[in-house]
Amino acid sequence: MKQLLFLTMILNITLLSAMSQKPDEKLMDDWEYNTSIVLEDSKRMPTSMGGRSLSTMSSPKAYQSIKKKIGMSVGGAKDTNNFKANIDNGYLPKLDSITYEGQFYNHYFDTGLKGDECKDLFCPSYATAKRQNSLSKEKEFFLAVGLNSGVDEKDFKRKKLNLVVVLDISGSMNSKFNSYYYDKVGNKIENSEDSSKQKMQIANESIVAMLGHLKDDDRVGMVLFDHNAYKAKPLNLVKESNKLAIRKHILELKARGGTNWSAGYKEALKLFDEVKESSDYENRIIFLTDAMPNQGELNKDKLFGMAKEASLKGIHTTFIGIGVDFNNDLVEYVSKTKGANYFSVHSSKGFSKLLDKEFDYMVTPLVYDLELKLNNSIYTIEAVYGSPDAKLATGTLMSINTLFPSHNDGTATKGGVVLLKLKEHPEMAQSAEIFLEVSYKDVNGKAYHSKQKVAFKKRDVYYDNSGIRKAILVSDYVTIMKNWLIDSRAGCNDKVKWVMESPVSLMKRCMLYPPKHPLYPLVTTWERKSCALQVSKGYKKLFERFKKEYLREQAILKDDSLNKELTVIDTLLKQKTSEIKVNSRPKDDWQFKQ
Repeated sequence: MKQLLFLTMILNITLLSAMSQKPDEKLMDDWEYNTSIVLEDSKRMPTSMGGRSLSTMSSPKAYQSIKKKIGMSVGGAKDTNNFKANIDNGYLPKLDSITYEGQFYNHYFDTGLKGDECKDLFCPSYATAKRQNSLSKEKEFFLAVGLNSGVDEKDFKRKKLNLVVVLDISGSMNSKFNSYYYDKVGNKIENSEDSSKQKMQIANESIVAMLGHLKDDDRVGMVLFDHNAYKAKPLNLVKESNKLAIRKHILELKARGGTNWSAGYKEALKLFDEVKESSDYENRIIFLTDAMPNQGELNKDKLFGMAKEASLKGIHTTFIGIGVDFNNDLVEYVSKTKGANYFSVHSSKGFSKLLDKEFDYMVTPLVYDLELKLNNSIYTIEAVYGSPDAKLATGTLMSINTLFPSHNDGTATKGGVVLLKLKEHPEMAQSAEIFLEVSYKDVNGKAYHSKQKVAFKKRDVYYDNSGIRKAILVSDYVTIMKNWLIDSRAGCNDKVKWVMESPVSLMKRCMLYPPKHPLYPLVTTWERKSCALQVSKGYKKLFERFKKEYLREQAILKDDSLNKELTVIDTLLKQKTSEIKVNSRPKDDWQFKQ
């Protein structure tokens, strides 16, 4: 009897132990990167993520509405956070830290398409406008392309993912978010706010938040790189991984060593060899870095070249910039690659909120190789606002590599517009109607075509709808900011020479399509240097005048979201006036007379 009681007691203890065992203890911890050997000892990273752990976070449920459609937005930059962060911390931003498509993605646009008018994957809509530019005094013609989809939001479902996260753990990731790590000559520039987090810490927390949106049938792997590359986690199914253990490993990562972007990306590509090809899966690399790569990375066997080659094989890339000194210029170049996009991170909390709303959208390209052709010799394309492929536009053809799904609130689409500025050639005898031909491919390579015609109204000033009016206003803001950066960075660089034989007045120069600015070709040769924030007397007057115009348009549009731009304008107006020195001679280039 005693033996039976003893056996019963042992069985009960075993059952109680099994019941109390955490589920993840039965799963594999497939982490391969040994932090104790490769990394130096330092203060441990935090082990909490604001109350939500990797094991409990899940993708948000889509808003269920029968009539609500998704929208579309272009690939490339998905924010302008880096631009604002530099200004807030007293630096002149780099030129491509602000892009038209990135600024558009801060807003919702009425595309003019309502209800069930769209039945296809992609339905472009068109609006026209004419105005007299208050600054340049030129008559301008605009055509807005609305990016619509007939896909119901409740029916949208992303593909399963083969996801490889590539994380930069080089020494620069130890620096604070609000400081430049290197100046032109390699001097470290510190910011007085010692309480701010390190880039490494924000990156680790952001990855944990991101992985919390994966599903059981997704696969995830991870690669780390400094001057070498390391496979930290093989590409395995999420449901087979010990989520708590992986979360802990990520949060304990520390920064050290040099930087070898190419090695990190090459190691990531190897992980895809571990899984069979399947049309059910989207293959994506998410590459996190505070990158300051050079032009050499554009070579075929380097980071950017490899990303482009990978896209041709169905492996797409999302670049996520970490910190205030992130090199937007070259990653913006990469974001023009098919299936690629770019976000910037300036707080783990803000990035977590972004992921809650947009993770499924950011990893799901829907439309490739979009082309819009104007069949009318009276008008040609003068500028394109809102596409990273704007430089590919010819006189009659506009190209966009990739469209991603985007939120639609029932009346407007987030970032759902591309704006074209057209040049009129009235001497060309032809019908005033413009015939628009659109072609694109879906993710399976199936080609689609559509035709439509539009015409400008005979009125001198008009806007077809609020969407095109808002797009013009936001593009004006970006244009002025980019031209201010070109001129201000010219003054910051003591080697640049003013190349204009007959200087164009600031009033006209500020409204130039930035690639047409005389100094634009020189920008990439001297942007590595960190420059203190400065606003010349001429530009301060210009910002004051533009603010009045901006407030007038905002009142007409009745749109509080436009306060984002006003915040930046007000910050610049509060700056102490400084003269932009070109060839060592101060110049007040304001020429407007009240």
